[in-house]
Amino acid sequence: MCLAIPSKIIEVNDSMGVIDVAGVRREASLLLIEEPQVGDWVIVHAGFAIQKIDDDAAQESLRYLREAAQLLVDDDDPGAAANG
Repeated sequence: MCLAIPSKIIEVNDSMGVIDVAGVRREASLLLIEEPQVGDWVIVHAGFAIQKIDDDAAQESLRYLREAAQLLVDDDDPGAAANG
């Protein structure tokens, strides 16, 4: 299974960029993105920005990822549902 994470471009240096997701910054290749700009939201997989997305789609995807992560945390803590 593959998971691509929405990330915001915060710096562009030729074909590489710095992306940010939830405060974590990493380098990613921008070779596959047409005219990448600071502020663009992109889907990143395996170190490559593979597609631009709009702000609404990025925020929705990030919300779903946070909810899924919380479900995993709750599943690991049997008392979480009782303490709810």
